[in-house]
Amino acid sequence: MLSFFGRILSTTKDNTDPMRKFLIVGLGNIGEKYEETRHNIGFKVLDQLAAEENISFETVKLGDRAEFKWKGRTFVLIKPSTFMNLSGKAVNYWMQKEKVQVENLLIVTDDLNLPFGTLRIKTKGSDGGHNGLKDIQAQLNTSKYPRFRFGISDEFSKGNQIDYVLGEWDEEEQKKLPERLKKSAEAIRSFGTAGVNNTMNTFNGK
Repeated sequence: MLSFFGRILSTTKDNTDPMRKFLIVGLGNIGEKYEETRHNIGFKVLDQLAAEENISFETVKLGDRAEFKWKGRTFVLIKPSTFMNLSGKAVNYWMQKEKVQVENLLIVTDDLNLPFGTLRIKTKGSDGGHNGLKDIQAQLNTSKYPRFRFGISDEFSKGNQIDYVLGEWDEEEQKKLPERLKKSAEAIRSFGTAGVNNTMNTFNGK
């Protein structure tokens, strides 16, 4: 039987720890042929974070997982292996597995409606026709979850959207990508330490 102070410590620990853990899910498709495609920017951003933190991904259920600590926070990185259209299955599983609340979830995805490299973090929103976000919303039964949109622009002719998002970065984009990835990694750390509102004010549109 716990003492009075033991109960306080236990309750404090239980209430505090989950709020200091963050689940960062980068959306993409598995397989070498998708590796450098625009649609896989979620994977690429998480790879950047892992490289900066000198950690490696381990293949686990429904994806690849890595973890690091930053300023007292724990960041769990997941790259789903379900393919884009079934991303929600992995998100739902890992939220339950890691006991992460929805406000501490961040989905990293591509966005056709933003100029290349533009970052936009929001606490809720529509799926915008994105199949990965559509499945996440269906699995979580809510559109109120934080998402990090990385602009890939819409420089494609009518009827060529699929080829464009599944196409590889052009030469100019490849030159600018390293700096944009570093900025994205900064934004994710900020999400976990400074909070979503401060992060939106600092990084949105940058």
